[in-house]
Amino acid sequence: MAKLRNFSITTPLLFAFPLKSTWANSPINLGAPINSGGWENAGSLKFSRGYIMAKNDANFLYLAIDVLEDTGNDPGTNDYFWLSFDYNRDRAITSNVDVNYALYQNQPNKLAIQKYLGPGSWTGISVPPKSEVVQEFAPSPNSEVSHRIWKFKIELKEINVSLSWPLSTPYTYFGFRVRSSNPGFITDFPGGFYKDFTKLRQLILSRKPTIPSADLGPVVGSVGLIPTTKIDALGRATTDPGYYVHVENAAFGGTLNLIGNRTKLQQLYAAGNRKYKVEIDPPGGSYTKLISNWSNYRWTGSAYALQSFAPTAYGYYQLPNPAIDYSIDDLLIQFPTTALLPGLYKIRVTFYVGSSYTSVAAQQELRLYIDNHVPATNIESIKHGSSEVSACAIESIGAAPDGLNFRITANDPEGNLRGVSFYATYGAGLSTSIYSEGYSLSKGNWTGFTNKLVPASGNWRPPQSCAYSFILVATARTTNGYSYIGKNTIHRNLTLLLS
Repeated sequence: MAKLRNFSITTPLLFAFPLKSTWANSPINLGAPINSGGWENAGSLKFSRGYIMAKNDANFLYLAIDVLEDTGNDPGTNDYFWLSFDYNRDRAITSNVDVNYALYQNQPNKLAIQKYLGPGSWTGISVPPKSEVVQEFAPSPNSEVSHRIWKFKIELKEINVSLSWPLSTPYTYFGFRVRSSNPGFITDFPGGFYKDFTKLRQLILSRKPTIPSADLGPVVGSVGLIPTTKIDALGRATTDPGYYVHVENAAFGGTLNLIGNRTKLQQLYAAGNRKYKVEIDPPGGSYTKLISNWSNYRWTGSAYALQSFAPTAYGYYQLPNPAIDYSIDDLLIQFPTTALLPGLYKIRVTFYVGSSYTSVAAQQELRLYIDNHVPATNIESIKHGSSEVSACAIESIGAAPDGLNFRITANDPEGNLRGVSFYATYGAGLSTSIYSEGYSLSKGNWTGFTNKLVPASGNWRPPQSCAYSFILVATARTTNGYSYIGKNTIHRNLTLLLS
């Protein structure tokens, strides 16, 4: 989550415009030609040798470095790129935190990732699990002359960006280098970025998908990215596997954005019906006005400027002009739910005709099961044979089949457990799975288990003599409309010696 100090979404350099990404309605296939349509309407920013283009969805940032002046089709001549991101967005190089992507030498379609150690120095490289690069030599939307194009698919988690930030428009800072052998040049954008992160350019991501109109609710179109038509009468949401945000029988929590049906809001605004009320009905209660203050970012043409929203003294809100470009378009209300007890809540949004307080222009009620509790986790016991092994013990394990067994608890009384992972870490970054279980719709409102024996039979044997940390993680099946949120972790440490 963005910190309060990150409220200022402005360009870091005087007259240095940010790169503003646009929404990718479908994942971009890097193997398809750049002119095949996937990059249409992408955000674009000019640099001295060409253009940088950007799109994103809820999981990936798609970038294309369109090097118009690299017109020599000469693979294998050490043409390369660097692509850097300020992971913690503090505009300073942080050792072992900030990220640089590079190319495996002479492998134009193999992406490498490394961390900064300091100005102009990095760790060794590894292969990112989901991010990709593809090189293309062809015309592009910016030039009919064939030239070098680097196309990227960057996992948002790798660069520490989330569309669910409630207090800030999602953004990062970036810089890149491109090298060409024919013609010969090396170009940094901005100059010297890899030594001084204050020079990095801002990249503002989009969270404005085009949700199919058939899926939108009549007034409240969606909660975050989840259409209200995908929320059942019990207040839980299920979306299709290929949708922007895939959730299964999910409760809601965190800070929620109720986003209006754009077509309906345009009609209401044009008719002068701009006053509306939001009410909430808790379990076993009755409707009361939902009062909330929030901020949204309005695009000025060069940056997003913060604008505050609040109800009148009588608890009514005023609909802003739907034609204005906001970071979150058509936002009706943003409100935190962390203080609410778990249960099924009803939310009602009512628009009134003109200045009337009684004549209704449009109304919608939706139900949301709200649950901000995280699942309970506990490593109940670790036993070697019939003997309990205490934390920090040094235990000798005999020949097979000798080993350990465990009793673990992962329990969510509200039935919103998403997954359980029990594993051990050891050595230099090594880990081994002991038990895992995930959710499926057939489990209904899954509460998990208590005091479960792992393994169910026999013993677990350590891979080698070493110090081990046994870690139990339980994740919640709760969403803020953009992603799943909420987990609980517990661990216990032992040293195990194989005799």
